[in-house]
Amino acid sequence: MEKRETIRLDKWLWYARFFKTRGLAAKTVTGGHVRVNSSKVSKASTSVGEGDVLTFPQARHIRVIKIAACGTRRGPAPEAQTLYEDLSPPVVSKDPVPSVPRFEGKGRPTKKDRRMTDLSRPDMLD
Repeated sequence: MEKRETIRLDKWLWYARFFKTRGLAAKTVTGGHVRVNSSKVSKASTSVGEGDVLTFPQARHIRVIKIAACGTRRGPAPEAQTLYEDLSPPVVSKDPVPSVPRFEGKGRPTKKDRRMTDLSRPDMLD
């Protein structure tokens, strides 16, 4: 039986460019926010290898990643993307444009429009 090639979890997350620094990757792991094959891990030195499934938060999304290779360095993004298979469901944005108070594309409100807006606010009615 061949020995499986493994690598430290924090190092792999950094190689695969999920975190900007290895320290951030280690902090996420030691904070108990990473699962390896559905088991919580809290040590950055946890060994992972090909076939393991990782679940961890990144930004505002939960990522589910299957490790395809261990990697030998932190290379460019296209090289890093060959290290894993993304199993996360696609992110669906509810509102593609953030809701910013606008005046229906008419540009800046006039002074009269501004007074009407101020009068219609409940906290301004004193």
